[in-house]
Amino acid sequence: MANKNKTPFRFRFSEFLLVGLILLSSVMLAFNSGRFILNFKQVGFSVISTLDKGVHFVVDGVANTFNSVGELRKLKKDYNELVIKLEHYEEMQRSNADITKENNRLKEQLGFAVSMDEKNIPAQIISRDLDNAFSYLTIDKGSVNGIRKNMPVVAFQNGNQGLVGKVIQVGTFTSQIMPVYNTNNIVSARIQNTRDLGLVNGLGSQESPLQMQYIKKRVLEELSFGDVIVTSGENDNYMRDIPIGSISKITVLDYNSSLNIELTPIIDFSRLETVIVVNQKELNDRKDQNIQEEEDD
Repeated sequence: MANKNKTPFRFRFSEFLLVGLILLSSVMLAFNSGRFILNFKQVGFSVISTLDKGVHFVVDGVANTFNSVGELRKLKKDYNELVIKLEHYEEMQRSNADITKENNRLKEQLGFAVSMDEKNIPAQIISRDLDNAFSYLTIDKGSVNGIRKNMPVVAFQNGNQGLVGKVIQVGTFTSQIMPVYNTNNIVSARIQNTRDLGLVNGLGSQESPLQMQYIKKRVLEELSFGDVIVTSGENDNYMRDIPIGSISKITVLDYNSSLNIELTPIIDFSRLETVIVVNQKELNDRKDQNIQEEEDD
């Protein structure tokens, strides 16, 4: 009985041992063929590659962050420099605009001086009295510059020539002008298109209109708003045909045979800086000389 029981056990163990030897041989053959070594290498390579990629990702991220910060600082610096350059450019533009404006204004004055046979004296207004009806302007030219009493004063403004007033007092280096808006300044004038004669005087303020009187009512239908009033040139008061103002209002009074006409001055006195004093006597002498030469010819 004992022998019968041991025989099956031995058989099973032998079979198991045989199968184990076969499997072991297969494994050894597999190792020898390099397939498992290759797989382990691939697994190791994959693991290492993944770690390497992760490390590079972190390192690159940090490097890119530092690069971005550096670039941001550079951009901010460039921006600040650009802002400063733009501010300087704007200042230069403003300066150039002011210079251009001043040049144009002086060219206007110079052009007028040349057209008047250069018998003119440019001057700057250095002070003005605006507190009462008898307003005056003071200029920076006097007797040493050839200024004399009663010389007419004109100006160019925005391309327009206009009457400013006349010299009433002369010092060595400065002179005083009575502007057309002074109530005491009375100018012989004509309506440019109809040639009707009247008198223009001021109301005491540079902000107030001028007033023209002694224009007959019969002329009313020939007048229009905007018509220009010019100096008549009579009584050697002012040169002829210097614009004074334009008609802004016409009032008809029943008890008066004349029209009451208000004028807007050609010159904006609130912006007036430069004037031209005209040597009218020399101009008249030059004209008389030219007329005499033409008659002799």
